[in-house]
Amino acid sequence: MKKVYLCAISNISSGVCNEDCAFCTQSTKYKADIARYKYKAIESIIQEAKRAKEAKAVGFCLVTAGKGIDSKILEYVSEAAKAVKEAVPEISLIGCNGTASVDELAALKEAGITNYNHNLESAKSFYPHICSTHSWDERYQTCLNAKEAGLNLCTGGIFGMGESKDQRRELLEQIASLEPMSVPINFYHPNPALPLPTKVISQKDALEIIKEARTMMPNAMIMVAGGRELVFGDAWPKILEAGANAIVIGDYLTTKGERPDKDLATLEHLGYEIASSCHE
Repeated sequence: MKKVYLCAISNISSGVCNEDCAFCTQSTKYKADIARYKYKAIESIIQEAKRAKEAKAVGFCLVTAGKGIDSKILEYVSEAAKAVKEAVPEISLIGCNGTASVDELAALKEAGITNYNHNLESAKSFYPHICSTHSWDERYQTCLNAKEAGLNLCTGGIFGMGESKDQRRELLEQIASLEPMSVPINFYHPNPALPLPTKVISQKDALEIIKEARTMMPNAMIMVAGGRELVFGDAWPKILEAGANAIVIGDYLTTKGERPDKDLATLEHLGYEIASSCHE
C-alpha cells in the first residue's frame, strides 16, 4: 500500500514583502487583492496547527512574507514554533522564512523547527525573468545553510511561469543537486495583478514534471503543493500514480485549497495509507 504524507501551511505574515518576484501576490509591488498583516496572533497559529493535526498532517509550515530573516522575524517565528510545539508536540514544524544564515537557521532549530523550506523557484537560467531584487544564488546558498544548520531541507519550485521544458529539467537537476528530503512542486496560479502569462500548465506537462522529479530523486518526498486543485481538479490522484507521495492540504498562502476532509476521503477510498510521521 502506497503511503502519502500530508502537510499544512500557515501564512503567519502576509502581503508585506518588498521584493519583486513576478509570481507572488504577497509582493507589495503588484497590489494584489489579498489579506495583508505583519504578524498573525500566536493563538490563531496554534489553532491552525491543531486543525492540521486533526486532518492527519504530519508537517506544519510557518511561512513569513519578505526576503529573509531579520531579528524581529527570528524572534516571532521562534516564539510561534515553541508555542505550537508545546500545544501539538507530534507535528513536525517547517520554517519558510526566506534567505537566512547558518546561525539564524540554527536558532530556528533550537526553537523546535526541524525542516526548512526555501524554494529555488525556477531554473537559474530563467530566474532573471521572475526576480530582480535578490539572486538565485542567495536562494541556493540558503538551502546549503539549512543543511549545515542540521535542518532537513525542503526545496522545490514553481512550474508554468513561461519557462521552457529544458529549463524545467534544469530546475529539477538543480534541486536534485541539493539532495533535499522534500521537494514541493508548485504550479503557477495566475492572478490579474501579476505580470506573468495567464495560461495554466497542462495536466500532461504537470505529470511529466512529477515523473521526472521522481526519477531524479527516488528517495525524496515529492510533494505537490500550490496549483494542484487548479490544474487537476478532482483528477488530482493522477499525481500519486505519477510518483508524488505528498500533498499540501487546506489553504495555501493567498489561494484557497480543497477541504482536508475531502482529500482524506479520496485517499481512503483509493486505498492509500496516510503517513503518521514525516520520517516513516
